[in-house]
Amino acid sequence: MLRSTLVAAAPIRRAAATLCSPLLGSILLALLVSACDSSASKETTAEAPDRPVLVASVAYQNVNQTRSLAATIRPRVESDLGFRVSGKVAQRLIQNGDRVRKGQPLLQLDTNDLELQLQQAEAEVRAATTSLTQAEADEARTMTLHKDGWSPTAVLDKARTAAAEARGRLIRGQRAHELARNALAYATLEADADGVITATPVEPGQVIAAGQPAVRLAHFGEQEALVALPETFVERARGATGSLTLWSLPGRSYDVKLRGLSPAADGATRTYAARYTIVDADEAVRLGMSATLILTQGESERATRLPLTAVFNHGKGPNVWVVDHAGKLTARSVTIARYEAQNVLIASGVSDGENVVTLGVEKLDEGLVTRPAQSLSF
Repeated sequence: MLRSTLVAAAPIRRAAATLCSPLLGSILLALLVSACDSSASKETTAEAPDRPVLVASVAYQNVNQTRSLAATIRPRVESDLGFRVSGKVAQRLIQNGDRVRKGQPLLQLDTNDLELQLQQAEAEVRAATTSLTQAEADEARTMTLHKDGWSPTAVLDKARTAAAEARGRLIRGQRAHELARNALAYATLEADADGVITATPVEPGQVIAAGQPAVRLAHFGEQEALVALPETFVERARGATGSLTLWSLPGRSYDVKLRGLSPAADGATRTYAARYTIVDADEAVRLGMSATLILTQGESERATRLPLTAVFNHGKGPNVWVVDHAGKLTARSVTIARYEAQNVLIASGVSDGENVVTLGVEKLDEGLVTRPAQSLSF
């Protein structure tokens, strides 16, 4: 029975061998092609051209430590003007930004009540003058009668007292008249100096109290740059030299001198307000302009300036890629002197004349052969 089973299975084995033979050949052919493709890919990679990179040449120089700060042009003297009497604003004669001269009217109060007070004071003066005239006449008659023996001393003393009281009443009326006249004059607010109007917080029809700020006047004269100094730079700012550049005129600079430094920090920003006098300010420097104040310390240090994009840090400190004459990359550890807005000052780690990669440093590897595309100076 076993023999008959083996004889029956023989045709099946031959059929299976016949079917598997082409499949086995296909598999072998696919493996051969894959091996050829891998070999060709390695040859292509080996023959790939060098990667182009942008480099900068290292050049050490003596540089000063500088700090750039945003500043605002402000007047040295800016005062809030107010009326010396209370009343209702009847007319505003100026607008923000107007240039005014000393003595020019700015605001006008309603003068009805003030004129009535002046008329009352004038009436008091007239009444006091009449009373004094009568009192002096009575005094003179009483003195004549007293000399002739017709009037007692007590009556003479009473006449003299009435005359003295009338004189005092007249003086008091004259002073009240002067005050009323001055109050009427105070109803017109005038500029106390040449300058420009920077604020008018009151409007016609508004009732204001005496001394309430009604106009802000910036005096013509010295102009200053107002800056907020960080706490770490306060002491160094005292000995630093400064220059100012207007945002509207970036190609022009002005010398500045420190005039005042706030003794206390601002409660919100924790910065110290500093005022710098602008030396030889011209018509181009206008109030409210934005500017950049550059403070330079006297001590210099030797360093090379490179763009910030040239430095990378993979957990071992700041490094740069140095390209040798053959184009090979080498990672070099460097010492940073300080960071600037767009550049970095390197104190050591690279030598004069070496080329340093400035872009794409995170995509490079040690030993990679490159082709410098351009040399830049910073």
